Amino acid sequence: MELDLTGPLREDAYIILSGLVTPRPIALTTTVDLEGRVNAAPFSFFNVLGDSPPIVGFCPGDRSPGVPKDTARNIRLTHEFVVNLVDEAIAEKMNLCAASLPAGQDELAHAGLTALPSSVVKAPRIAEAPVSLECRSHSIIEIGDNRLIIGEVLRVHVRDEIFDPETWLVKPGTYAPIGRMQAPGWYCRTTDMFEMKRPK
Repeated sequence: MELDLTGPLREDAYIILSGLVTPRPIALTTTVDLEGRVNAAPFSFFNVLGDSPPIVGFCPGDRSPGVPKDTARNIRLTHEFVVNLVDEAIAEKMNLCAASLPAGQDELAHAGLTALPSSVVKAPRIAEAPVSLECRSHSIIEIGDNRLIIGEVLRVHVRDEIFDPETWLVKPGTYAPIGRMQAPGWYCRTTDMFEMKRPK
């Protein structure tokens, strides 16, 4: 079948694409507002985009039409955020951070997660996360109702037991990130991996 996303199906683009473009990594993003209150929210329209400089991008939707979510608002005001990657151990707590809490209410406390000071940004990182990326906002691009936030990665915090400091590679069998699948509530594990050698 062929689906025309420029016509009547335009409003169904989210459900169509989020079910087909999978698995997607999850950015459990922490920010602070101008009063220093912490916000944490997960986003799966997210990925690493480049390495020179190292950049990541994610696309938070609006809270309501024309009203940005707290994450986007905080980044526009402070220019900083932390992407905390999600493994199986914190999957349920990540999901609790997706609750629609009143502005200013701490999702980390709601989910039972622990805030740790970051090294170079004001937003905290999450102690339980296997990987945290401290970022400075590079640009915010608005395309229709989309808001693409691109951030430069300034610092990487990674759990000691999953990373080899000599090769810079993840140790096989030690890292179990989850991926986002079809909406509304489907995820996948990444424990069934296979290797293919690149052709010369």
